[in-house]
Amino acid sequence: MAISSAAWLLFSSFLFLSHGVLQLQASHQLYRDIKASSSPPAFQPYRTSYHFQPPKNWINDPNGPMIYKGVYHLLYQYNPKGAVWGNIVWAHSTSTDLVNWTPHVPAIYPSQPSDINGCWSGSTTILPSGEPVILYTGVNPQNQQVQNLATPKNLSDPYLTEWVKSAKNPLMAPTIANQINASSFRDPTTAWLGPDRIWRVLIGSKRNRRGLAILYRSKDFVHWTKSQHPLHSAPDTGMWECPDFFPVPINANIGVDTSVIGPHVKHVLKLSLDDTKHDYYTVGTYNLNKDVYVPDKGQVDSDSGLRYDYGKFYASKTFFDSAKNRRILWGWINESSSVEDDIKKGWSGVMAIPRSIWLDKSGKQLVQWPISELERLRENQVNLPNQVLKGGLALEVSGVTSAQVDVEISFRTIELQNAEKLDSSWTNPQALCSQKGASVKGRLGPFGLLALASKGLQEQTAVFFRIFKGQDKYVVLMCSDQSRSSLNNGNDKTTYGAFLDVNPSRDELSLRSLIDHSIVESFGGEGKACITARVYPTLAIQNEAHLHVFNNGTENVQITRFSAWSMKKAIIT
Repeated sequence: MAISSAAWLLFSSFLFLSHGVLQLQASHQLYRDIKASSSPPAFQPYRTSYHFQPPKNWINDPNGPMIYKGVYHLLYQYNPKGAVWGNIVWAHSTSTDLVNWTPHVPAIYPSQPSDINGCWSGSTTILPSGEPVILYTGVNPQNQQVQNLATPKNLSDPYLTEWVKSAKNPLMAPTIANQINASSFRDPTTAWLGPDRIWRVLIGSKRNRRGLAILYRSKDFVHWTKSQHPLHSAPDTGMWECPDFFPVPINANIGVDTSVIGPHVKHVLKLSLDDTKHDYYTVGTYNLNKDVYVPDKGQVDSDSGLRYDYGKFYASKTFFDSAKNRRILWGWINESSSVEDDIKKGWSGVMAIPRSIWLDKSGKQLVQWPISELERLRENQVNLPNQVLKGGLALEVSGVTSAQVDVEISFRTIELQNAEKLDSSWTNPQALCSQKGASVKGRLGPFGLLALASKGLQEQTAVFFRIFKGQDKYVVLMCSDQSRSSLNNGNDKTTYGAFLDVNPSRDELSLRSLIDHSIVESFGGEGKACITARVYPTLAIQNEAHLHVFNNGTENVQITRFSAWSMKKAIIT
């Protein structure tokens, strides 16, 4: 869970009591006495329609997504008082389809000495009995980060509306003896059970500039012992927040339970870097005998390597959906607007669309795709015929609600040999996309979509490809250019980019973009690279938003498939 030191001190001063201990009943009263923030303004052009967000206030990390008795649960960090970070509780909503959501009372809020100064991020684990449990980070009266346990009060309730904290909390705490940094010890993972019947869990931490995934073991899920060595660490990566560690089957696009170990799976370690606010991951091997994780050769232990998403996406968490044998990824999309604007609109933060994830057939990276349930919101399909899109042209798409649309398009390059030569110094895709934005004419590219575009194209968010000729292969660049997304220059309009592992001489280039008022969430190469943008146009809002397919290269490209659907509004009460 990422916070600024100033925000953390503000929250501490809000909840800290001079006696250091607050009794349980009093803490319930404290929560009830938190006054709700004022209602958001009636006109809300930037609120999403099918991405998860509560009616108002601040949200961040998805904490403990899970499925229990056929009901999906999303637990997340929430401020009941306003649109900025602070007063954090574990909010709780449930769903039967991961699209429409019903809220419940918060599952966890400060009530014990071990969490009186904060209930921060954590995870759920499903025990062999089927009982779900929560491990989460609390902040004690000494402002130390410690790990706590909570269990459901009533297992017969599929909605799990009440949770009880263990009287033995905290279960894990920093001490001089274990050499743990008390201010950098948080965000326990989903635990996994080894064949030795011992539970293991990771806690994010750091020592100086070295990121650490600290390993703890337990026989009963209550008494935990720190391992002598971390599961994994990497130099000069800073604090590792919200670690996630899970297996992925080889040569199968399904998910498996977090405790699965063996030669038929690889393991993924995901870290959220506090320094850069990026999530990165590596694919590798878990050695159970030594309790160490080793990334495969070629994997990069920093955010210059593989990332789930190369745009606005952080503090992600996966869970195994046992009902459909898939692993689902949740991620937090923060704002690109100013704090002042967030306060005015009355909310901050949105969840990305839940994504199914699996190991690519290459074994070198993950593939992500929006859950299939989202397609139930599609209506009024519009198709374009296969056609050649000449260089310099933009084709407007009519018949869809362009501010609230799901778009799928595929391109085939015609004159691939005419691709621009790749300079050997162009190794940073984001910098390259910034240098060669949508308005910079190339040869093969830029071509793609102009989303949330105003009538005269003064405003537009461009998601596009460029193709370069490397030394021994063609290189595909995927970009999301926000530089012209809004006439309001108070927003963060950073351009994002990623290299896409697709061979354009053999494969078509596919793009899917989920456009939702202030979000453009894009999947390139059938999910090999994802980029999420937050944008706040002043002209291209509601019915004034337009959608175009464009080609600003000198070479023609062929549209081999185009379908777009207006999206119905999800029910998120």
